[in-house]
Amino acid sequence: MSARASVAAVVLSMGNRPAELARALESLLDQQGVELDVVVVGNGWDPVDLPDGVRTVHLPENVGIPEGRNVGAAHARGDLVFFYDDDAALPTPDVLHRLVTTFDDPSVALVQPRGVDPTGLPSPRRWVPRLRTGDGGRDGDVVVFWEAVCVVRRSAFDAVGGWPGHFWYGHEGIDLAFRLVDAGWRLVYRPDVEVNHPATQPSRHAVFYRMNARNRVWVAKRNLPHPLSFLYVATWAAITVVRVREPRRLSTWFRGLAEGIRSDAGERRPMSWHTVARLTRAGRPPIV
Repeated sequence: MSARASVAAVVLSMGNRPAELARALESLLDQQGVELDVVVVGNGWDPVDLPDGVRTVHLPENVGIPEGRNVGAAHARGDLVFFYDDDAALPTPDVLHRLVTTFDDPSVALVQPRGVDPTGLPSPRRWVPRLRTGDGGRDGDVVVFWEAVCVVRRSAFDAVGGWPGHFWYGHEGIDLAFRLVDAGWRLVYRPDVEVNHPATQPSRHAVFYRMNARNRVWVAKRNLPHPLSFLYVATWAAITVVRVREPRRLSTWFRGLAEGIRSDAGERRPMSWHTVARLTRAGRPPIV
């Protein structure tokens, strides 16, 4: 796999960060030791004036992050799919090659590198798929991952249905991780391989609190056996009440919760109790 692995690189962009996108593509096209097919998906934007060797897909309307990535994966060619934010950058030309060597193990479905803010700001906790995040966290098997920069085996990605496109924004990585783990695949964290990404906060998005709550419910309805699905939602409701003290934001969150309960979450495939035990042993019982 690692010997000139074929990598489908998917870059999703709304065209509102031209300088960052240019930097992201420059460092991506500089990668060595892999066969790259780079596709930029214009989410509500027609990509123009991009470097030679970059193919494009124009989506007239913004379809959200997970569905935009699904579209990119369907158009790009490669046995591995590299999902790459348009404000990320690869600091050295061997990043992708080092990541794809992990797929020499046929049990690995997904690999995540370590995210580092290029200005020196501390990395957000959500970037590290460990409970202990000091020094970037230890390497090895994980059961969650950071969606912004990751590589996934196409056969595994397709087998579990890809990203949940209707989520639009938020928790699509939890849904994908649950389904990969339940299918018996391994997810691997490689903190020795660093990528650059600005340390932004997800709450900057206007839809954050609503979709954070709605998609928590959808993750539970789609993936968790009863009664864990109820415990998962109740636990996150309690955590949110403790963390979010501002009444307006809490009100938005609980409206999203109600929306998630009332609405169709999509196909339900509850994980096995064996998977529940595996997640629990990894320190991530599926009630938090």
